[in-house]
Amino acid sequence: MKKIFLLILFISCTVQANTIELYVSANGVKNNKGSKSKSFTSIEDAVKKAIELKGKDASISIVINILPGEYHLAKPIKIPPILSDLQIKGTSTSGVHIKGSIPLKTNWKKYSGSIYVTKVSKKLNFDQLIVNDKAQILARYPNYNEDGHYWQGYAKDAISKERIATWKNPKGAFFHALHSGRWGGFHFRIIGVDTEGEAILEGGHQNNRASKPHEEFRMVENVFEELDSAGEWFLDKTTDKLYYWPSEGMDLETVTFEVSVLKDLIQVVGTLENPVKNVNISNITFENTQRTFMEAYEPLLRSDWNIYRGSAIFFEGTENCNVNNSEFTNLGGNVIMASKYNTALTIKGNHIHECGGSAISFVGDPSAVRSPSFNYKEFIPLAEMDTISGPKNELYPRNCLVEDNLIHRIGRIEKQTAGVQISMAMDITARHNSIYDVPRAGINIGDGTWGGHILEFNDVFNTVLETSDHGSFNSWGRDRFWHPNRAIMDSLTTANPNMPMWDAIKTTIIRNNRFRCDHGWDIDLDDGSSNYHIYNNLLLNNGLKLREGFNRVAENNIMVNNSLHPHVWFVESGDVFKYNIVGEAYQDIRLLGWGKELDYNFFRTEEAMLKSQIYNRDNHSAFGDPLFKDPATLDFTVAKNSPALSIGFKNFPMDKFGVQKPSLKKLSKTPRIPQLKNITDDSNNGTSTTISWLRNDLKNVSSAQEQSAYGLNTVEGVIVLKIWSQSPAVQNNGLKAGDVILKVSGKKIVNVKDFFTINAANTKEQLKLLIMRNQSEQELIIKTK
Repeated sequence: MKKIFLLILFISCTVQANTIELYVSANGVKNNKGSKSKSFTSIEDAVKKAIELKGKDASISIVINILPGEYHLAKPIKIPPILSDLQIKGTSTSGVHIKGSIPLKTNWKKYSGSIYVTKVSKKLNFDQLIVNDKAQILARYPNYNEDGHYWQGYAKDAISKERIATWKNPKGAFFHALHSGRWGGFHFRIIGVDTEGEAILEGGHQNNRASKPHEEFRMVENVFEELDSAGEWFLDKTTDKLYYWPSEGMDLETVTFEVSVLKDLIQVVGTLENPVKNVNISNITFENTQRTFMEAYEPLLRSDWNIYRGSAIFFEGTENCNVNNSEFTNLGGNVIMASKYNTALTIKGNHIHECGGSAISFVGDPSAVRSPSFNYKEFIPLAEMDTISGPKNELYPRNCLVEDNLIHRIGRIEKQTAGVQISMAMDITARHNSIYDVPRAGINIGDGTWGGHILEFNDVFNTVLETSDHGSFNSWGRDRFWHPNRAIMDSLTTANPNMPMWDAIKTTIIRNNRFRCDHGWDIDLDDGSSNYHIYNNLLLNNGLKLREGFNRVAENNIMVNNSLHPHVWFVESGDVFKYNIVGEAYQDIRLLGWGKELDYNFFRTEEAMLKSQIYNRDNHSAFGDPLFKDPATLDFTVAKNSPALSIGFKNFPMDKFGVQKPSLKKLSKTPRIPQLKNITDDSNNGTSTTISWLRNDLKNVSSAQEQSAYGLNTVEGVIVLKIWSQSPAVQNNGLKAGDVILKVSGKKIVNVKDFFTINAANTKEQLKLLIMRNQSEQELIIKTK
């Protein structure tokens, strides 16, 4: 026993002896040696000393302890492979601040009205002005308005000829506009004005789905003449003068001014052959970097994304590194990125907010992708395609963890962004994160390469706030099998059934999450997304969209007030949808098939269930009140006597979503509570609730009052309550809101069930209807595809 004790003591002493601790203090003295009593004055000095020590003995571990204070970096901290087994540790996020900004010496003089001016150092270049630790507003039109929606204020005439004519020197202004389809945004620099008075632009390279700038959702900044409200500023680089409109009551002599001069703060960079290992960064606040939207971007395969391969904290060629318990705020671009080869990177317990780009990104190298394409319309012919499954090399992130992070108010300038972004990666786990108040997706997977991701216990809501046609979770899968011509894609996958799994080699799991999206879908599996298992998720508002793809299993989910949105499925999609509670009928569009299995689901109304049963699906499903326990507190578990349990649904935890770290949980918001739609029974074959067909809302004629209002002879027929302007049934003077369908193909329609029965038997792409419109019968031919 004594020998064992001595052995343990020896090992402990050896470990301690192999660790050297260095100290950095903002109050240190130059030429100190880095001890706690004689700390370095800069982190750069500590890193330099660490490299020197590791050069003498590579086996030692080094801890750089950063004592309370503000540390303004002169250049990014670079961590090469020689610094493996390094900790950079602050005392606390409230005490230790690493900044990409420098203090600004000012001598303010009154310029005009409320505007003041000061001379700054010659050729000082910055795009963020920070006053008392708060970022100010670069002079813009229209003025910043937190409730102004797109760009926090937008104007159609942002760069109109008339407006440009009022500017003395438009050169250097930044023009921001949404994509014409609101699929992200574009950013341009004005480099001149042509003979017609129009702006000459450079840029617009930030989105992989080319389009003209949106005609209405526009904003311009960095224009002196637009400096017209409190908090705005402008730097005239030709005269090295800074102009500023202080807020009311501000004393310019006592406040602190800083300007951002760095794009990134820490670069941990090795190679596949010589990686950086075991670097731990913790207990630090990182802030005040430059914006990066005009840097070089690259396409992320055929997703809608282009991305700047850079971030405030950047990892490439690393193993077993960690970023823990830190805060990231007012960073101009991406926050944390794992680029190319990284394994076992852990990002845990952090607070990320008020940042310009994406929060956490995993982005592999395209060289790892077999036969890659880089634009929506590109496709490599099968005869020229590499048909081997899986990655081609090792230059991609894998086995990484994003856990217990609070992420909100990111994408403040860039709109094609996400809380967690994954592209060309494998086995990434995102767990217990709270993500909200973002312009696009909370979590985005850009492609099928190579799957194996696990998304669990996340709370994602208030998403797609400044864009459209997206989800709280979004994915694409425009992999080797995917073709923009769906007929070609169908023939390719019919001839090669395993082709969708060549890239999506592992199943991605989405489980035990809570999603809410009020401007898209709660979960949106878009073009080609394949090989997913989606279960035990609470979808609070807009349901689950599955666009064309293969081998998706969705089971035991709750879709409050909404349903499954199957879009353009192929005959052999292999999709499974079962044991789910759905609030409405399926909202299908242009289906060639109804998947492998849709059954054992629980609907809130009989009509919603009947729509599926007409297509010989959901034959074992049921309908009724699921008996949710306490929706008012977001508890949607069902009671012990719930009829939903009889079809195979099982309760799952409702109290594990989002961050669990107490300090972050205290700060975190929760989603808005949905108001359950009322279900009103009547005696006319089901209910009086609406049901969707080709995204138009239909309902039975169900009362004498409706009979009278629509001028009908009987209480029979189907009312078109609401239309979708892009529905094929609406085009070419088709259906209109307020129409009542009386006959289809010459057959009388009593109710919605009759309508779907006849429609299911229809083999043509059009229907002949007899409708009542404005109390007058008329015939109508509508398209169904």
